[in-house]
Amino acid sequence: MTPFTFNTAPSFVFGSGSIARIGEIAAQHLGPRIALVTDAGLVKAGLLGKALHALEEAGIAVDVFDGVVADPPEAVVLAAVEKACAFDARAVIGFGGGSSIDVAKLVALLARSGETLAEIYGIGVAKGPRLPLLAVPTTAGTGSEVTPISIVTTGAHEKKGVVSPLIIPDIALLDPDLTLNLPPHVTAATGIDAMVHAIEAYTSTSANNNPVSKALAKEALHLLGRNIERAVHHGQDGEARAAMLLGSMLAGQAFANSPVAAVHALAYPIGGHFGVPHGLSNALVLPHVLRFNASACEVAYAELAPHAFPELEGRASADAFVEALATLCTQVGLQPRLRDVGIPQDALPLLAEDAMKQTRLLVNNPRPLSLNDVRAIYEAAW
Repeated sequence: MTPFTFNTAPSFVFGSGSIARIGEIAAQHLGPRIALVTDAGLVKAGLLGKALHALEEAGIAVDVFDGVVADPPEAVVLAAVEKACAFDARAVIGFGGGSSIDVAKLVALLARSGETLAEIYGIGVAKGPRLPLLAVPTTAGTGSEVTPISIVTTGAHEKKGVVSPLIIPDIALLDPDLTLNLPPHVTAATGIDAMVHAIEAYTSTSANNNPVSKALAKEALHLLGRNIERAVHHGQDGEARAAMLLGSMLAGQAFANSPVAAVHALAYPIGGHFGVPHGLSNALVLPHVLRFNASACEVAYAELAPHAFPELEGRASADAFVEALATLCTQVGLQPRLRDVGIPQDALPLLAEDAMKQTRLLVNNPRPLSLNDVRAIYEAAW
């Protein structure tokens, strides 16, 4: 067996209503002064209420930064760090979707280590130390609560990543109740994102692709594939929501150690240039990248197919898997083509050029891509 390393959050708490325990958990592990990083929409929706009450009851002082936006730019990260430092925070809570948790990871690091944001981009560059960190996801998609990755928008359209075991949260608190009121389109996009994490982790050519990640990816697809339509169309179904949240976390653990590849590489420029949400960006290119990869992944895709789609048991193939995913994206209400989200055809060469810059991701793809290959995939998706 090839040697490998597996890193994940040391602890997680899962269950309906578990947000009520955040005070006791924070008092035991985080300390008396906490910077909480979230977005204004969650504050307005009242999702923070129970958490803040529990923290107050535990005697913990909390300073809320609610300036996170989707695809957070550097300025948002730096503003959150400045606020945490001014408050003299001794720990950080990330509360929200992947963007809020990504920002919280960087706040925990930069508020303690004295490093600058520009210094820590890349793989294994951050030195630390960091403040204690708790992550509370409110979407079932990114798995950021258990990953060593934080994505930041730099300049006008480019994204860069901070990748380091240092920023894996100490504790993940997963309460499916926090996801009950997610709109159907958000549920769909984030759910497909989580499925992509599992698929790309399973087929990654990373030297650290390993049996643990593969097992987690299969179980993640089992949970996600069987529950995403129910969660989209019947959002108050607690069992479906719980399965989606757990599946998202398992997929996060998988790709945190066996990194994602070309689907994400081609999705990032779509979000960067046209503001398309990350999960939808993934869905738009997913079947086309998988069709390109199929010649190198016939066995792997056939292995995954019945886990996500039980109706394919006994007749699984790479082609059947890809077509089932394409159909699923439509069934959960996601737009199928780039033109449907306002991307003009003459923008495709620019998207291809930017996608080729995502070398951190492309190196993990099971089939090498040239610029012409990437352009052809975008054309097929248009």
